[in-house]
Amino acid sequence: MSTAAAAAATPDDGTARPSVVVLDYGFGNIRSAQRALELAGADVTVTAEWAAALEADGLVVPGVGAFAACMEGLDRVKAGKLIDQRLVAGRPVLGICVGFQVMFDDGVEFAAEPTEGLGQWPGRVERLTAPILPHMGWNTVQPGPGSELFAGLEGERFYFVHSFGVHDFDMTANAVMHAPVVTWAEHGGDRFVAAVENGPLCATQFHPEKSGDAGAALLRTWVRRLPAAGSLTRVSRW
Repeated sequence: MSTAAAAAATPDDGTARPSVVVLDYGFGNIRSAQRALELAGADVTVTAEWAAALEADGLVVPGVGAFAACMEGLDRVKAGKLIDQRLVAGRPVLGICVGFQVMFDDGVEFAAEPTEGLGQWPGRVERLTAPILPHMGWNTVQPGPGSELFAGLEGERFYFVHSFGVHDFDMTANAVMHAPVVTWAEHGGDRFVAAVENGPLCATQFHPEKSGDAGAALLRTWVRRLPAAGSLTRVSRW
């Protein structure tokens, strides 16, 4: 068994399975995410029901397709307010693919004017400059110093499918929050953000649910730490 596979294995220790809601807003590989999170040790519900999504130990925001279309779906279920309330309470949120992209200020994908995102992080989602797009397939990442999601996964490959991304990340520490841990990747000489760990808010541009043993290990790490989620005084670490 590989290191990643060993890390992904669920121990039979009798502990309660944390509750996770996969937000069902009309976009995303919902069933794939559900199965992967269940294998990672979570009790998973797929729903857009407000109370369930607010009170779950963890919330996963998937996303595939265009930035603007995903934002329309998220707006319909008032996801911005939901995510804000969870983060203020220190309740973890994980974004995947376009669910990662919408956490930024805005996106210019297939639109004459930028589409407003959820604004949790500064930055714009824009077209990658690599000569071959989409960026589709397996790629390594460069985890940021102090990464917990990628601990033990250095050198592993993850599965990407995208033509747009975030080239710059400028968010510094303040009196309440430490600077986020930013993981990078490169495709065709174009460097972009592959993941961000920001206390209760984490997100990945790649699909961990499609990334084999490495993705399973990453999800297992996220699920294992859900019961330890705390107040905003601990946002730099779970």
